Amino acid sequence: MKKNRLLAKWLNDDLSPDELAAFEASPDFEKYKKIKEYTAHLETDDWDENVMLNNILSQKKSAPKVVPLYRQWMFRAAAIFVLVLGITFAMKVFVPQTETAEFGQKTTFSLPDNSEVVLNSGSEINYKKWNWNNNRHLELKGEAYFRVAKGRKFEVETRLGKVTVLGTQFNVKTRKNRFDVVCYEGRVKVNYANTQILLTHGQSVRFENGKQIKTTVNSLKPEWMDNQICFYKENIRSLLDEVERQYNIKIELNTKDTISLFTGKLPAKDLNTALQIISTTYHLEAKKVSNNKIIFDEK
Repeated sequence: MKKNRLLAKWLNDDLSPDELAAFEASPDFEKYKKIKEYTAHLETDDWDENVMLNNILSQKKSAPKVVPLYRQWMFRAAAIFVLVLGITFAMKVFVPQTETAEFGQKTTFSLPDNSEVVLNSGSEINYKKWNWNNNRHLELKGEAYFRVAKGRKFEVETRLGKVTVLGTQFNVKTRKNRFDVVCYEGRVKVNYANTQILLTHGQSVRFENGKQIKTTVNSLKPEWMDNQICFYKENIRSLLDEVERQYNIKIELNTKDTISLFTGKLPAKDLNTALQIISTTYHLEAKKVSNNKIIFDEK
C-alpha cells in the first residue's frame, strides 16, 4: 500500500524531496518513468467547450459522488500495472531472444516450433519468437546441434555462411576462419561465399580460409554432446582454444612447433587426461600455475 501511495503522489508531483529521492532509488523507478513519459504524449481529440457546457446544463442534476483519495491511487496503480503487463508481454514476444552457453557449460532449449537446440561451450544464438512459423531464422555464434521439427524451411545464419534445412538433425560450428557443418539426418543446404552444396545423412563439409573439405561421419550426433572434443587435422592453437572453452581455463603456449596437425579426441570432463594427451603428442610439459591457468613449455 505504501508503494502505491508513493506512486500516486509521484504521478501528482506531490512527493517531498526525501520521498522523491527514495522513490527514484527504487528498482521499479525507471519502469514507472518510461510509462509516465509515454502517457504524457497521449493526445485526445479537440472538443467544443460550449457544446460540452450545454450538455452538462441540460442533464438532470444529481448529488455529486465523492471518490476517496485512496481509491484514486488504487485506480492509477491498477492502470499502471496493466500497462506494465502489456509492455512486458510485448518485450517477450517482439524483442529478439538470446540463448548462451558460457565457457565450460552447455545449454539446451526449445524454439517456438519445439525444435531442440543444444549450444556448445562459448556459443550464442539470437532469434525472434514473433511470426516464427513464417520466418524460422536464427543467428549463431560458436557451435550448436539442432533437431529440427517437421515443417517449413529452417535457416541458421553465421558470420561465415548459412545453413538451410527441412526437418533434420545437424551441427554447425564457426571458429575464427573455419566453418563446419555436419548432417546427421535429412538434408541441409550450405552456403559459403559463392559456394552452395547439399549435404545428406552422414556427410560433412569444412571451409577454412576459402578451402573446402568434404568428408563422411559415422556417428549419430556430435561427439561433444557425449563430453568428447573431436578434432580433424587441427593445429595446436585451435586445439587449445577449444580446450579453453570446454574447461573454462586459460592456456599459455611456449613452443615454436605450431605446424603439426592433430586428429583425434580429447575428454571434455577430465582435464588431466586431456593435458597428458596434448603433452605426449606435441612433446610438451604442462604446468598448472593456478586452478584456471595452464602453461605448456617445450621439454
